[in-house]
Amino acid sequence: MTVLGSSPGVGKSTLCAALARWLTDTGAAVDHFEEADILTRPAFRPVAEEFADGSGRVRPETLVESTRAYVTQARADGTEILITDALLPFIPSLVAWGHDEPTIARVIDDLETAVAPCQVTVIYLRDDPEAALRRAIEREGPQWEDWYLTKLRHSPGTASVHDLPSAAAHLRHESDLTHRLLAATPWNVITVNVTNRTPTQTETTTRHQLTTHLTNHHATPPARPQP
Repeated sequence: MTVLGSSPGVGKSTLCAALARWLTDTGAAVDHFEEADILTRPAFRPVAEEFADGSGRVRPETLVESTRAYVTQARADGTEILITDALLPFIPSLVAWGHDEPTIARVIDDLETAVAPCQVTVIYLRDDPEAALRRAIEREGPQWEDWYLTKLRHSPGTASVHDLPSAAAHLRHESDLTHRLLAATPWNVITVNVTNRTPTQTETTTRHQLTTHLTNHHATPPARPQP
């Protein structure tokens, strides 16, 4: 199970932690993969090494093989549910690194094979990007705004970003791209509109939709990993 969002500030990390607690309380063996873990988890060491080599980029095949290694190890460890924060399928990073839509679609095809036979559920939190960005700035401080805009401006796929409105425009385009690409996968995609919702309301809505999905598929929390 992976939690994505249309923008920083939509509550991905908060929801991931809440879902991990909820599913752990059901008795399932859960691995909560936080966003920063991509630089520290053993399976993703090749990703961290490539990112740190000075280019600030990672080859798509490295992302795919590291994901395969992570899921394979989780299955071997008996982990039942994987909850990942902004991991699969890496669309924001691939866009920032300058890859076009056909290339990203091929990477997602490779990821589908890499995680098989796991059942994949993508929870996509959606809000107006400009409003979400302002929440992120309020939470993190003005230095975060400078860091975020500089990061986008210095990446080949997002070099046109120069202020909050242009960042929001980019994120709207990226959101449309994400929905279009995910619709072509066999994965279950749950979109949650978080506009004017508190974190608790977002969690309640997400849990309801997840429970409905599991019920409709005659399933309880699965006995094999779900990234």
